[in-house]
Amino acid sequence: MKTMVISDLDGTLLHSDARLSEFTVQAINSVIARGVNFTYATARSLNSSLGVNFTYATARSLNSSLTLTNRLALRLPVITYNGACIKHPSTGEIIEIQSLDEAQVALIAQTLHGCGIHPLVYTFLDGEEKVLWVRGAESEGMMHYLDSRDGDERMLPVDSFDDLFCGEVFYVTCIEDEQETLLPVRDILMGSDSLNCILQREIYRPEYWLEIMDYRVSKAHAIDDLMRLTGMEKIIAFGDSINDVPLFEVADECYAVENAVDALKRVADDVIESNDEDGVAKWLMENCNRLI
Repeated sequence: MKTMVISDLDGTLLHSDARLSEFTVQAINSVIARGVNFTYATARSLNSSLGVNFTYATARSLNSSLTLTNRLALRLPVITYNGACIKHPSTGEIIEIQSLDEAQVALIAQTLHGCGIHPLVYTFLDGEEKVLWVRGAESEGMMHYLDSRDGDERMLPVDSFDDLFCGEVFYVTCIEDEQETLLPVRDILMGSDSLNCILQREIYRPEYWLEIMDYRVSKAHAIDDLMRLTGMEKIIAFGDSINDVPLFEVADECYAVENAVDALKRVADDVIESNDEDGVAKWLMENCNRLI
């Protein structure tokens, strides 16, 4: 039976400094060379900050996750945007993407405007991926995110809320300093059967993120597509966060790292060593023979 091993990145494969350890890089490349089918699923986004121009037609973007994982000898496609996008691990070629339709976009825009929330809107404009936000309406957390993307060709400020939701929108993120600010938005949008919302604290900082996607978008749904594309028959999954629960629910085996949230540990088959102790890499080395 062909087995696919899939890991979350932040808080799972990456250390608390948001980097891959040398031990993890060497361990993963070693098991891949021996025949283990390894890949990752992340909430991280597409990123053209490496100087590669992205167009939807040519699908030539790199992912922010690739700046962290480019030393991994990955062969399988990777999952980004919490499942909204599946792409080639080295070229960034888009294999599948789940966009939002006009009704979904209208509901999101109306709700955010009514609650006074200014989001980041991920969209394709004239075939190029862009991230739109209203200049001058940034929260402290959003400013930190924007500062970290200095030089990113995707980033495109607009002058008003009315200019935000244009093009082919596929992902919306709200970054606020207080969770209570985002709760009304989440509750309203989750009342719609057409949307999926994930609200959680940023793993490396104090602010909160609300991610808004099509209802079909999840790591679990993307895994189904990836299995269809690759012919895999079994899933072994690793994670740390609440957004990994759907992935664990469809996996044949699932393992939470020690630093994972309690909700994920409750649905895991076992708890392994933490991300800072290279728990995933150690597990792969110990179990490599049965994965081939």
